[in-house]
Amino acid sequence: MGKNLVIVESPAKAHTIEKYLGGDFTVLASVGHIRKDTKVDKNTFDVTYEVDPGHKSIIADLKKAAKEADKIWLATDEDREGEAISWHLCEVLGLPKDTARITFHEITKDALEAAIKAPRTVDMDMVASQQARQTLDMLVGFDLSGVVRKKVPGAVSAGRVQSPALRLIVEREQAIEKFASKYTYKVSGDFGFATTLDHDFENEDEVKAFLNQLIGAEYAVSAVETSPSERKPQPPFTTASMQIEANSKLGYSAKTTMQAAQALYQAGHITYHRTDSLNLSKQAIASISNYVENNFGKNYVKTRNFKTKDASAQEAHEAIRPTHIDVEVAGKNDYEKRLYALIRARALATQMADAKLEKTTIKVSTPTEYFFEGKGEVVTFEGFLKVYGRVKDSELPKLAVGDKLTAASIIAKQNYAKPPARYTEGSLVKKLEELGIGRPSTYATIMTAIQARGYVEKGESEGEERQVTQFKLENNQITEEQVAEKFGANKGKLIPTPIGELIAGFLVDHFQNVVDYKFTANIEKDLDLVAEAKLDRVKMLRDFYGPFNDEVLASEGIERYNNARLLGHDPETGKAIYAKVGKNGGFIQLGENEKETGEKPRFAPLPKRKSVKTVTLEQAIKQLSLPQLPRTLGKAKDGAEIIAAAGPFGPYLKAGKYNIPLKGQDPYIITLEEAEPLYEAKRDSFIADWGEIQIINGAYGPYVKGPGRRNFVRIPKDVDPKTITKEQAEEYLSNKPKKTRRPAKRARKTTAKK
Repeated sequence: MGKNLVIVESPAKAHTIEKYLGGDFTVLASVGHIRKDTKVDKNTFDVTYEVDPGHKSIIADLKKAAKEADKIWLATDEDREGEAISWHLCEVLGLPKDTARITFHEITKDALEAAIKAPRTVDMDMVASQQARQTLDMLVGFDLSGVVRKKVPGAVSAGRVQSPALRLIVEREQAIEKFASKYTYKVSGDFGFATTLDHDFENEDEVKAFLNQLIGAEYAVSAVETSPSERKPQPPFTTASMQIEANSKLGYSAKTTMQAAQALYQAGHITYHRTDSLNLSKQAIASISNYVENNFGKNYVKTRNFKTKDASAQEAHEAIRPTHIDVEVAGKNDYEKRLYALIRARALATQMADAKLEKTTIKVSTPTEYFFEGKGEVVTFEGFLKVYGRVKDSELPKLAVGDKLTAASIIAKQNYAKPPARYTEGSLVKKLEELGIGRPSTYATIMTAIQARGYVEKGESEGEERQVTQFKLENNQITEEQVAEKFGANKGKLIPTPIGELIAGFLVDHFQNVVDYKFTANIEKDLDLVAEAKLDRVKMLRDFYGPFNDEVLASEGIERYNNARLLGHDPETGKAIYAKVGKNGGFIQLGENEKETGEKPRFAPLPKRKSVKTVTLEQAIKQLSLPQLPRTLGKAKDGAEIIAAAGPFGPYLKAGKYNIPLKGQDPYIITLEEAEPLYEAKRDSFIADWGEIQIINGAYGPYVKGPGRRNFVRIPKDVDPKTITKEQAEEYLSNKPKKTRRPAKRARKTTAKK
């Protein structure tokens, strides 16, 4: 054991730090939080903590190491969560209050040595702020979840910060549903370069009248305007902007981005990844500027300092950047390497010269009051575009006023106005940041929570085709044709489920503060004030919880919230037809509830892209005409009967002993011909089958599956799965890593007061 014991929260981080510190230092990891809050006193707001059973052996090792060490250094992350982990370590390990606490924004030798020279003690104001956030989330989560489970069909839980995020998604969907799509005719002209008319037409008659005026027309250049312009680089990455850009450019979810960033940070490749600061250190600016000059030339260098808008930002230390700008590739897998490349390019661009462009506009006169306009843009000096972003040159021909032009074709195309865009994970993070909801460390959790609870799902549609009218003037002849275009693509977009819509409506009606954007943002500000010792933790909690608890008590008298709609009556039977929401989502119901009539009603799913509020009677009747599930499709070539069904986890095929999830397929209309290849692919994925033990070729490679749920183990890459015997498969299962289970008895508890 070295004379110095350094405790961090991550084994990966410990491994990196140990490389830089000498032999006098031993670095161990707490592996995250070693205690968790189990109960809150709603009068005093004292928190009862319980040692995590899975951490008992880790705590024993830390206690032993602490006794043998001459000096202990707490080196958990520099944000509130990291501060709280350090405090918990002091409490559980029995460390003195003056135990050295060190923080660093990057895991490098210089940063670590600087931190060792300037230790402090645990910041109890930051701990109080973390406790306040945790207490709020626990109280709201527990109380509100209990209410929504009773009052809203299909509800699982509700959270303090996730609820406003869900409301944003639902409100955007409502705006899309209300959007009345109108169209105009946009006119383009091909004069050897692309142009657009400066006027849109409302209807076909106007378009035809305009095009008729252009038959045999002469065109001339009426104006040529050239102007220089510049484009400046964006600031370095904060957590939010990194998530937004990684979503846009790499297609990463917020969770994927944060996992990759955390791995890069812990390996020492980038600075701390949870930050809302735009600041770069003087050393970093100098290093980046030198790299730019040496690799691109002095004329590409422009030193910049970026200032953070919110001076009180909790994690305002430094923006996200590489620790060594000359390292071009870093990361242990493709996800990390691509994110590192994005972070590095963004950091380089911040210290590079503006891009210089030349914009040209050419106006083309017509025999009418309208004119065509062509726009071009040429990069005259790349500047930061050398490494980040790009501009596609669109050079216009060299023309002068008065030059005659000939139109190869004039096209007037029906153009539908687009409804508001659904949120992606990236654009939702941007909106939350604008509203002041959440903090850098919470965005990924918000995205994961609302999807895991089944309140929001990601769209998968590439769009549908529709026919639009197009008029073309070519060789003095006007022709009309129908052309296909795609619309309504929602792939990767966040779409609320019927249950999500129902919960959002319930919370807006009965828990206004919980989903109020300004109220939620003000709580974040209050938490900052607690961290700055400007607001008492208990006062802050009491001011929130008092009114909230009154709303919880008042909710007892609220009727079960269903938002069921009576759409009308079935023309054949005269029975009522409803649109409702149940625990598995929206559905159509024909007839009254069985308890009331003694007769079981008939059910059908909601049509795609329709909600309880938007489905019509005609659409519901069509859905009710669908065949009932489960439905037999027929027999496969090997004689197995294939059945289409729907379960709690979605639609699936039952074929022989296999259950095959249906993704992108409708169980009501899928045919035997469409189902057979899915069955064959499933059957072929089984390399060996001994009943309860099987070898399966899965999406991530071959694995052994045993009896029961989640009983599987991956097969090593150097082993041919086809050669494995049943006895070897059993051995793999018996030797798989064991998960720590919670003991029946409750572990030691402590109550913390502030």
